[in-house]
Amino acid sequence: MASISVHNSLKPGPAVAFVPKEQGKVSWYACGPTTYDLSHLGHARNYVSTDIIRRILMHHFGFQVNFVMNYTDVDDKIIIKARRNRLLELEKEKPYSSGQARDLVFKAFGAYAKSNLPLLLGDDSAELTESNYQQRKDAAYSRVLSGGTLSGEGKPSDAEAKVKMHLNNMDSAARALQNSTGLEGAEEVLLPYLDSLYKETIDTSDQTIFTDLTQAMEKAFNDDMVALNVLPPDAVTRVTEYVPQIVAFVETIIQKGFAYEADGSVYFDIAAFEKAGNTYARLRPESKNDKTLQEEGEGSLSKSLEGKKRSGDFALWKKSKSGEPYWPSPWGLGRPGWHIECSVMASDKLGDQMDIHSGGIDLAFPHHDNELAQSEAYFHKCDHGEHTWVNYFLHMGHLSIAGSKMSKSLKNFQTIQDALATTYTARNMRIVFLMGRWNDGVEISPDMRKQADSWEATLDNFFTNTKAKLSEADAPTDGIKDLSLAEGGAKGLAGELEQAKKDLNAALSNSFHTPEAMQILLRLVRDANIYMNDKSIQPNLQAVEAVARWATKIVGVFGLDASAQPPYNGLGWASEGAATSANVDPKTAVKPYATVYSAVKEEVQGLSIAEAAVQALLDQQNPDAEFAELEKTGDRDVEKLSLPYIRATSRLRDELRGIVSSATLEPKTKQAILALSDRIRDYDLTDLGVQLDDQTDKPSLIKFVPAARLRAAREEKAALLAEKAKQKEEARKARAKADEEKWAKAKIPPQEIFKSDAKYQDWDAEGLPTKLADGSEVPKSQVKKLKKDWDRQKKLHEEYLSKFGATS
Repeated sequence: MASISVHNSLKPGPAVAFVPKEQGKVSWYACGPTTYDLSHLGHARNYVSTDIIRRILMHHFGFQVNFVMNYTDVDDKIIIKARRNRLLELEKEKPYSSGQARDLVFKAFGAYAKSNLPLLLGDDSAELTESNYQQRKDAAYSRVLSGGTLSGEGKPSDAEAKVKMHLNNMDSAARALQNSTGLEGAEEVLLPYLDSLYKETIDTSDQTIFTDLTQAMEKAFNDDMVALNVLPPDAVTRVTEYVPQIVAFVETIIQKGFAYEADGSVYFDIAAFEKAGNTYARLRPESKNDKTLQEEGEGSLSKSLEGKKRSGDFALWKKSKSGEPYWPSPWGLGRPGWHIECSVMASDKLGDQMDIHSGGIDLAFPHHDNELAQSEAYFHKCDHGEHTWVNYFLHMGHLSIAGSKMSKSLKNFQTIQDALATTYTARNMRIVFLMGRWNDGVEISPDMRKQADSWEATLDNFFTNTKAKLSEADAPTDGIKDLSLAEGGAKGLAGELEQAKKDLNAALSNSFHTPEAMQILLRLVRDANIYMNDKSIQPNLQAVEAVARWATKIVGVFGLDASAQPPYNGLGWASEGAATSANVDPKTAVKPYATVYSAVKEEVQGLSIAEAAVQALLDQQNPDAEFAELEKTGDRDVEKLSLPYIRATSRLRDELRGIVSSATLEPKTKQAILALSDRIRDYDLTDLGVQLDDQTDKPSLIKFVPAARLRAAREEKAALLAEKAKQKEEARKARAKADEEKWAKAKIPPQEIFKSDAKYQDWDAEGLPTKLADGSEVPKSQVKKLKKDWDRQKKLHEEYLSKFGATS
């Protein structure tokens, strides 16, 4: 087993040796989502980066990984979201008049400003209205809206992002008031207002109000993870399925003297824990007394709970208030605290110690520190020293936007669904994350996107070209597995491959340093491209194939091919949609290719070409029989299955191109052949994702390229040709206009050109001015210039007479 080091949040500083408690096996618990809303790119960063490390451990280093993840399906955010949604539904069912609806929105408008944007209320006694809102907004928050900070110092952060979010909500509500749209458009300010009025009226004995939300969001999250090619957990836990175990866990902590009950809630006693020789806030000691983080960790619904001995003590069990879900416990009706759930579920699945615990960096304090404390309290034994519940804490760096963490609560996010529909492919998004260290924060920039696109295009073109060259050479379909040192130039490429393997292993051993691994892979592929395209040698395709197969293995390990399975012995990655097409019946899958061949064959027969080579192909080619033999092998690779039809089509086209210069062909037939040849290449096969590269004295090279990309290239080429044609036509018109103006001027005899000029009043016999308009003599300095102009006009007029004649 390789020697691996890893950045461990429990031991800040350089990466430390990774030594699992059981050789060859890794136990791992990951904090899953709180299922109250759709997941966004920040979640993608966390879960994709986690998936990459998991895949590296399993498929590169060979560990057996037991990966457990939870779903938080009871939480303050879930309670608030579900309850408010229900209250809004009830409110919309009421028979409000337009005036009553407006009055409700107006009250919510003011309450929202008072709670979240107090500077809008101003210093005067005038009430905030939709009419004066914009003026007050500009006066109070212009600095933030222009990219500054509330204080006027430093850089914008979460506080400024939150202000912008609240202002956006107020903007919508102001428009609703101005346009008299009733409740529509004002939902974000209405929700907290309705909650403040009616939250205690919600009957929570029927918990479907909450489970309907959490189950829908859990499904959406799972769909997102499938779309991102994130491996499913080996085990999944949910808080609502663990309430009895949570109660028992809390009881044990109380019995050991590390927690206390107060007014129906149970709190962890940090002082008692530390007095027993334990360490609190091991991950973030500097945040131990951060009241803001402590309050966030407790949740917004817990502010009114009383009985804490110290402000830093955190809830293990919360007394439920009206409008909140509840379960029975020795302390009364209540619900689990946020942190306790992970301790109980992780310990249930992985025991009193695990190798890895992971999550986003924003969970380090208080969530993970509190998890550690309460779990170590639970397993604490007198005279045994401090218990180690987690050996390695891995924290994924968060994704930021405009300097602020991407967050649901800040509403500065793009959902995964939207990102995949509009901006990214799953592969491209994963490449972006691979280019950053998993434990570093990242803000996706245009330069980063450009680098990711370039990396993907380089690998994609290499795989495409390698497969095309192998197919052209009729190389064995199963290929080779390893590269022995070949003769000539291939020997150097083989050496580069072996060095790349060592370098990549070293990079991944260094705390899964994927940015370095990506560069190693890129350098090797570029070297292979140079070797493959070297005109001075005959490249050894076996050497190139060995590089391509190793690159395929690594991109498979990194999860960049949703269709691939370990041990990733294929060649290249599948195009988008390949996983779906692989499940299609072979005859159905190749039907479009067969249809193209049949149509082309019929058109060629219709041309009645007498050349023997063409006739031989028409008579001898039998792609149906070739396909039937391939089908018998059980292969479901659509590219391989379709090759008989593509090759047959390409061969016919190549022969047609070869005879088009024949003197025996009629001009009309030549035109038809050229048109057919271009159409086969640019439309028939392009629309099927097949690119034909014409080669001199060799058959066309067949490449499989996503049809969307080929169509985009075709459209770009057409647009470029259209632009050139447009420019050419504009140039023609400009020349025509210039000619028209030239001959219009040339038509005038030189004796007449100055006589229409009001600057002069007298001319000599040849029409040269002698006196200016004021009667004075034309200055000698002008006479010389006027004579030159007269001579030019004489020459131009003579040219005109020569071209058009005296009568024109």
